[in-house]
This record gives sequence, C-alpha cells and structure tokens, in this order.
Amino acid sequence: MANYETHEHDVIVVGAGGAGLRAAIEVSAQGLSVGLVCKSLLGKAHTVMAEGGIAAALANVDPQDGWQTHFRDTMRGGKMLNNWRMAQLHAQEAPDRVRELERWGAVFDRTKDGRILQRAFGGHKWKRLCHVGDRTGLEMIRTLQDQGVHQGITVYMECTISKLLKDGDKISGAFGYFREDGRYVLFKTKAVVLATGGVGKIYSVTSNSWEYTSDGQGLAYEAGADLIDMEFVQFHPTGMVWPPGVRGLLVTEGVRGEGGILRNSKGERFMFKYLPEATKNDYAATEEEAKEWVEATIHGKKSEARRPPELSTRDNVARAIYIENKEGRGSPHGGVFLDISYQDSERVKKKLPSMYHQFKELADVDITEGPMEVGPTCHYIMGGIRVEADSAQTRVPGLFAAGECAGGMHGSNRLGGNSLSDLVVFGRRAGLGASTYAKSVSGQPSINDSDINLAIEELEAPFNREGKNPYDVAKHMNSIMDAYVGIFREQKDMETGVAKLEELKKDVANVAVKGGKAYNPGWHLCRDLKNMMVAAEAIARSALSRPESRGAHSRLDFPDTDNGKWSTVNTSVYKDGDEMKLEHTPLPVMPDELKELFEEKEKAHA
Repeated sequence: MANYETHEHDVIVVGAGGAGLRAAIEVSAQGLSVGLVCKSLLGKAHTVMAEGGIAAALANVDPQDGWQTHFRDTMRGGKMLNNWRMAQLHAQEAPDRVRELERWGAVFDRTKDGRILQRAFGGHKWKRLCHVGDRTGLEMIRTLQDQGVHQGITVYMECTISKLLKDGDKISGAFGYFREDGRYVLFKTKAVVLATGGVGKIYSVTSNSWEYTSDGQGLAYEAGADLIDMEFVQFHPTGMVWPPGVRGLLVTEGVRGEGGILRNSKGERFMFKYLPEATKNDYAATEEEAKEWVEATIHGKKSEARRPPELSTRDNVARAIYIENKEGRGSPHGGVFLDISYQDSERVKKKLPSMYHQFKELADVDITEGPMEVGPTCHYIMGGIRVEADSAQTRVPGLFAAGECAGGMHGSNRLGGNSLSDLVVFGRRAGLGASTYAKSVSGQPSINDSDINLAIEELEAPFNREGKNPYDVAKHMNSIMDAYVGIFREQKDMETGVAKLEELKKDVANVAVKGGKAYNPGWHLCRDLKNMMVAAEAIARSALSRPESRGAHSRLDFPDTDNGKWSTVNTSVYKDGDEMKLEHTPLPVMPDELKELFEEKEKAHA
C-alpha cells in the first residue's frame, strides 16, 4: 500500500471560498479543531470573482426595504421552487452577516452619512447590494481570510479530496492528495463541510475558473447524499465574448445596476419587449422613465421611477440576448452591446474599476468611450446537494454542505448578489451544524484500511492502463452539454444528450495519463472527470424529467411554466448501485404567515 500522511480534526471543511471560510471560522469559534482544505491557493477562491455586491436588506439607501421584501424577491426570482425556510433564514440573517464582515474589517463603499452604500441589481425591488466598487468578493475573501488566520485555522492548500470515508452510515474521514507532488493524505474527522462551489467546467463557455469541476456534488453523491434541482443552470447574461481567450469572463451585473444599457446591432434597446407580464409593473415602460431612474442613481437622489428593463432577472436577460442573436440582431461575435459610456468617465472608473481594467487590458476596449460586447456564459448552478435549512446537514450523518454546491436556497433562478450573502449565512450555519454534530459524537469514528486502499487504487489507475486522453474526454463532455443541455432545451436533444453521456461514461472510466504525479494536470483531470460526469448526467436527466419552462430551465417544447404539479416538486437524483436514480419529491410547505406576503403584493398590483 502506498504511503500517506494523516491529520486529525473535529471538522474538515473542503473549499476555502466564502462559505468554506465562514464555516471554518464558526467551527473554530465553537472551540473545535478544524482543517480547511482548498484545491487551489488560499485567496484564489472563486468568490473573488463576484463583483457586484452582497444582497442584504439593510435599508440604508431605500428605507422601505426589509427582510420580508428580500424574502419575497428571492422566492419570486426562484419561481417559488426555493426551500422557503432557507430563503427566509437568508433574508433575515444577511444584514447581520454583512455587519459582521464590517466589524471584521471589510471596507464597503459609503453613503454621504457614512453608512454602507447599496446599489440596484436585477430582480431586487430596492437598492440592496452592499459593495466595494466592483470588487466585493475580493474584499469578502480578504476579510474572512484575515479572520480565519487570526483564529489559527489549519489550512491545507493545493489539496484535492478524492473520497469521503464512512463508518457504517456516518462520515469518518476524507482521503485525497496534494497537487504539487501527488503525496496522499488521510483526514480523520467526525464531520465534513463541503463548500466546493459549482459545475461550470462541464460547459465550454463559462465564467467559472478551473476549480469548478463539481467536486462537492460528486463526493456527496458517492457518499449517499442526494442532489436536487440540478436542471437549473444559470447562464449569466453578460460575459465577455471577444477576444476568444477571455470568452465567458464575467461582466458584472453592477454595470447594469449603475445604468448600463443593452442594445442590439440595430441600436435598439431591446429589453423593453422581453419583460414577463408578471413583473412588467416593476420596470420602466419608456426610455424616459428609465433615464429618470438612472439620473437619480447617479446623483444619489430618491425617485419614484421604476428600474430599467436591463435589471430584469438573469434568466430573462440571457434568453433575450439569445433570441436577439438567433433572429439576426446580435453583435459581430455572437453577443449584444452593453453601453455605459454615456456617463461621466471618472464616475465609471470609480464605480466599476475592475470592468474598466478588464476590458482595457484584455480586449483593448475603453468602456468609458464605447460599448462592451457581451453574451451569455454558464455562471452558476441553483441545484446541488440537498441539505436541511437550519443545520445545512445532508441525509448522510456528519456531512454538511454550504454555498453553491448546496441546493434549495435559490429555487429555479438565483438573484444577483444573493450568492455572496448565501455564502456567509449558510457557511456560518454549516459550521455551527457540523460543530454541534461533532460534539455529539463520542470517540473517533473508525476508518477501514480497505477503503483507503480502494481510494489509492482509483487514483493510481490512470497510470496503469492505455486509455483515453482526459482532455479529449473533457472536450467531448463540453460539446455534449453545449449542444443538448444548454440555454434552450427540448426532449429529443436531451434524450440524445443522455445517451451520449452514457457512452462517454466508458471513456471517463478509462482515461489514462503518462508521466509522474508531480505537476501533472492531466492526472488531476482524470479524477475531476468523475465528478463532472455526475453533475452532467444529473443536469441532463433532471432537465429531461421536467416538462415545463421555469427560471433558468427553458424548454422549446414546453415554453410555459406549469403552476400545477411542477410548481410543488423538486427533482432529486441519488446513487443506487452503479446507476443514477431520479425521483420528484414534494417541496416543503410554506407557513400561512409567509404566504400572506405574496398575497399582499398581488393586491397591490390589482
């Protein structure tokens, strides 16, 4: 048997983004030993790419705001498929988590009287996003990292977890390897928190970086947890589309929140014609009204004007851009034009410094002088590991999940800014839940040597066979997902996609690599592909099983939202032997006092 090093902690947190850091901080605050494992370097988490802001109903700019409105916006954005309790906890606790970040040293932009400044974002009724220019995620990670380091949290960098270990039905450890040289590592623990992020690398055009290979989803699935709502993949409407080397790189919604205008190749401001009937009353009906809202925003004044149509929900804006291109009104490189150059150049540079430098350096475009070319990019998955709302525990004892790898909070479509508040609200709850669980476990759960041997054999296998090149297999997976389970879907395509993924499974199980373990990215990809396949299959099968369009799941053959059966069930997949089984499970029932919040809004529009 190969050698491996061993570390023991009460709780292991896998992933060092916002959710993982906040979970680790909470475990440490509870007086337990915590090990923080990250696939990349500390500080390189995907959270740093979140630009626009963190959503919390502080009511610093719009005093009418409150948790009830935030809750209602989140549920409506998710087309009521959210776990209501998660949405409620999120709306109620987000302000405290933001104030906590402020106490820990986060330097937010300020109102004239010194309070945290808030900006508008798609789907939010009021100006709700607390921000640091367009570098909010970076400031969050800096703040959480400093707090964690000061608490003395042990960090294992550039370490990949390949398998979760169990004692009977409960978690007992995690096995993995250090990416630098391939040496193996065993973590003995009572509880594991998964905070590994999303699945974007299964698509060819994505805002996600290389780490987003469905690791948490795959690990949880293999350990016996179920994944819910995996059909709901959000394509952010505005990613860079040119030059090819930066295709998919995110263009923050903050550009539109500060008044950016979307136009097609004919110069038409097209979003006015794509507003759904149900939300039309929330948006400006004319260019003049939209201009009034922008002017008020620029000068920090109150206005009764409704927000511009560009601030519709992400699924709606992404679909609109897709249709404009399909009907021949797109930009030269398959997108549309996003323009904020009509505003004062110094204001744009101050409010959107990252966007200014990103376009200047990567595309040789000055966004203060002309429009950006943007288009949809795979950005976020609303589905993920099923967890209990209050504790963030999965159905596997000792296994917890938070952040993007967990499902339920966002329903069928996430509102911009809700991801960052989700990280700290449920990162804290996962850390607290894991701590409470670990304290209840007497003694150290046992680990079977045979399980460790199997984990090592699986990692060694690609060196010991002739098989497929992992990069070719990954590219093939991308092409299947792009062609058959993309922004728009229909039954025949998805059936083809599922069949092709079944065939591809054989290649994933037979990938091979040459050389040694040190600095061998092809070897890393061999393991990543197994997790990516779980997510790809779950997305395709779940999408095929839902005969309606809802949120980020758009079907050409079922264009309407079905407010009967399909509004009351989650799609769930779980491992049964070597097969993926699928079922539809009932949504938790919302209590009457929360239902009344929606009835009040309906009366207001009547």
